Amino acid sequence: MVEKFHVELEDLKQDVAKMAELAIFMLSNSVDAFKKLDVEQADLVDSKKKELAEIKITNEEEALQLIALYQPMARDMRTIASCLKMITDLYRIGRYGKDIAKVTREIYPGPHIKKIISLPHMNQLVCGMITDALTAFRTGNLSLLKDFTERDNDVDELRYSIFRECISYMMEDPKNITICTHYIMVARYLERCGDHACNMAEEVHYIVTGERIELS
Repeated sequence: MVEKFHVELEDLKQDVAKMAELAIFMLSNSVDAFKKLDVEQADLVDSKKKELAEIKITNEEEALQLIALYQPMARDMRTIASCLKMITDLYRIGRYGKDIAKVTREIYPGPHIKKIISLPHMNQLVCGMITDALTAFRTGNLSLLKDFTERDNDVDELRYSIFRECISYMMEDPKNITICTHYIMVARYLERCGDHACNMAEEVHYIVTGERIELS
């Protein structure tokens, strides 16, 4: 019975990791589509929203079934409880990817203002955080999380920098108001994804140590 439980628990962890890969795919491809104003790529991201929702439900049911059948304790219980929270974080990240894809369709065919400011760089930072949180979840290597607060601060600062730059473009030419409003919203979506990455990192730390920390 114990061996069967740990096999199923490992299956749950792998399923959460697969959901994370889908969420990262949706977010990174949505920003790439936004950068290139590629409507087909944006549509590809949007087409993944049903799969994301289905995986969310399946993973939640899998986690709850483990609790009901085996009544786990200590680290095993922490792992399942944290998986449930991470499932929600990953779902939100994927949904933000869908929202960014929607923005791409709204501003198509463009053009962009200059090099769409710092949004691609912001996306790289956020996806790096999500990936490191996922790797720490898989391996238990907490060293990957040690600088998360600083990285989250960098993402926050980029969001405010983008906001200030967009305001200046709006003041220079009212025609920039609509597209700059979209830039501000995308920056907000990415900032929230960074927060979700921090939430995931906090849960991984809790799984490994049993201690709660706050990273964002």
